[in-house]
Amino acid sequence: MRLLNNLTVRVLIAITLGILTGYFFPETAAKLKPIGDLFINLIKMVIAPIIFLTIVLGISNMGDLKKVGRVGGKALLYFEVVTTGALAIGLLLANIIRPGDGVQTAAVKGGDISKYTEQGAGMDWTEFFLHIVPSNAIKAFADGDIIQVLVFSILFGVGLARMGDVGKPLIQTFERLSKVFFNILSVVMVLAPLGAFGGMAFTIGKFGLSTLLPLAKLMGTVYATMFLFVFVILNLILRYYKISLWAVLKFIKEELLIVLGTSSSESALPQIMDKLETLGCSRSVVGLVVPAGYSFNLDGTTIYLVMATVFLAQVFGVDLTLGQELTIIGILMVTSKGAAGVTGSGFIVLASTLTAIKVIPVEGLALLLGVDRFMSEARSITNIIGNTVATLFIANNEGEFDRSKYERVLQLEAQKDPIDYTY
Repeated sequence: MRLLNNLTVRVLIAITLGILTGYFFPETAAKLKPIGDLFINLIKMVIAPIIFLTIVLGISNMGDLKKVGRVGGKALLYFEVVTTGALAIGLLLANIIRPGDGVQTAAVKGGDISKYTEQGAGMDWTEFFLHIVPSNAIKAFADGDIIQVLVFSILFGVGLARMGDVGKPLIQTFERLSKVFFNILSVVMVLAPLGAFGGMAFTIGKFGLSTLLPLAKLMGTVYATMFLFVFVILNLILRYYKISLWAVLKFIKEELLIVLGTSSSESALPQIMDKLETLGCSRSVVGLVVPAGYSFNLDGTTIYLVMATVFLAQVFGVDLTLGQELTIIGILMVTSKGAAGVTGSGFIVLASTLTAIKVIPVEGLALLLGVDRFMSEARSITNIIGNTVATLFIANNEGEFDRSKYERVLQLEAQKDPIDYTY
């Protein structure tokens, strides 16, 4: 019974039950999507307030506004370098493994992609970048628009910091409000196994495991690439500051399982922010880097987009030149940044990219509809690990990382689990 008190165990059991329900009772399981959506909505309910309070308190307590700008600049530079690296790795492995060779389009069940191609063709990237700044702050909170909430929170934090001692009573009020919202979050997390069960049951019941077989090579290639990216590239980034990736992953395992079950990295955003502070990152760095990363540091999505593009080129026998592949990287460096702020983002961004390069049939997106949901888990998990590593890197680089706190956390985790995750 003690095992059932562990959230990780309960989520694992829920995911297993979800897979079994989806496989043996597909019609019933396909109707369970609202259960997963309910849990995600409960999380989204507290995301905007937690981001706002974390950023405002971080900036106001930091005091040095030049430091705020420096941290933000470093974060954006880091995001661009790492996502460009992710694009290059995805492109390289897609060309080496060639998952699209031999795929018979007639054997793959397609779907209706009209809504994605229409939105993809009509995407206005000038409008997207203008959208970053909210015209109505209240609407940004109501819509749960992370990047708009981020911008408003930074400006509010700067304004509060400029007030000096006069603003301290408001800061104290925000400190209390922050504790209230994290208490709400702890209550909501009780339902995490239910959300994971509903999300996984729906995925298996709706799309079925049989849809994986024709495109198994693509799925295997995508998962392998993301595995290499996490355990080689991100691992080396943390090793630079003598931080164990294994230890970090062990510490956030509950959040990773929730993302696996719900296929949504947003479902773990508030908890990741809280755990990064617990690991030793300062609140100011966590508040700036994590929300920004959810819009500008989508490593998993970036890898998927470039591999899906090359896959479709291989399926249709389009021999891409080096120049065309470099063009794809250039386009995706821009379009992938819009992936977080658009409904059905992956397909819309992919459609806009195929429309821009004009050498691969956009209709090929229909081939990916059946397996996209199964790859979304890998994308979401890679995204959340990427943002966790980014925050740890920036915190160390800025001298905003409490090493003694980090080591105490590892010691406590080691007492719970005797396996040595450090090296």
